[in-house]
Parts: sequence; C-alpha cells; structure tokens
Amino acid sequence: MADFTERLTADHIAMIAGQPVFFTATAAKSGRINLSPKGYDTFRILAPGRVAYLDLGGSGNETNAHLLADGRITIMFCNFQQPALILRIYGTGTPVLPQDDAWDALAVHFTLLPGTRQIFDIKVESVQTSCGWGVPVMTLEKERTTLLKFHARQDPAEWAGQEAGPATSIDGLPIRQTDRFIAGTSPPGTETR
Repeated sequence: MADFTERLTADHIAMIAGQPVFFTATAAKSGRINLSPKGYDTFRILAPGRVAYLDLGGSGNETNAHLLADGRITIMFCNFQQPALILRIYGTGTPVLPQDDAWDALAVHFTLLPGTRQIFDIKVESVQTSCGWGVPVMTLEKERTTLLKFHARQDPAEWAGQEAGPATSIDGLPIRQTDRFIAGTSPPGTETR
C-alpha cells in the first residue's frame, strides 16, 4: 500500500542516504517521456521540501528541456537492501546553470565533478512510499568512472563562450546550454582504478 506525505521525513532521508543510484523522469506536453538513471554522489536534500541534483554532460539534455517546457519531475529511489521500499519524490524543477545568479548558492552543496553541466533545483510537492517487494536485493560493486575520466580530459578553454551540445531536445524542445564546462584533472576516486 502506498503512503503519501507532503515533505521528506527523517525516515525518507535515511533511506535515500543509503542508495547508490536514483532515477529521474520528466515529460513535456507531448513527445517522449525521459527516464534516466543517476549515480555518483550527486543528490542533495536541501530541506524537507527541497532537493537538488548535480547533472553531468552525457548523451542528451532532455531533463533541461522538459523542465523548461513543463516543470514536472519525479525522482525514484529503490532500497536494494532491507527493508524493501520504493520512494518517489514528485515535484517541479528548475535547471540552474553555472552562468546563472543562483549557481553559487546552490553549488556549495556539492562537490563539482568533471563534466558538471547544471544543477536541478526541485521543489517537493509530495512523497510516496510503497513496498519494494519486486525489487531485488543487490550490493554495489563499484562506481563506473568512465564518464568522469572522459570529462576530466576535456579542455575547458575549448568550451569558453561556446554552446556545447544540441540546442534542442530529441523532440525539438529548446534547451538552455551552459557557457562553461567544469573539467578536472583527477576525478574523485579514480586515481587507483
């Protein structure tokens, strides 16, 4: 049976803290629904009614386009240990890019990783928990470091003042592009892998 609350509780926060992966879903009025897995240490609870996550450059930028067009976002966590539990955060989100005035105040909550593209700032509208009896019990072997290594090798000077990536989503919706690229020489935790 599903339970709803208006905000994150202490139990929700504890469950989220133990998860190595989460999933985001967004959509516009028409077109494709985007569903993406997210890893690394990129999710933050800023308040019981506000969360955010750090977004790295990857295969597309659909979340940015959908939030600009519609604003709705769902984030899902599955407890892969005990107890069996699924937690969904329903809310509205805003992409905050490095060139935005709100960037500095939001970015202090994160360790900026190579390839950081934006932070999604999300107002929590409701939280749903339900049984996760169909979700397997699993353990994390290790994080994949390929994306961080790729971005660490990029030259930020090549991005300076340029638009990077497509200007629209796969359905033709506009995307706000960053004018900055955050690179690094040594992605955290990748030195010995």
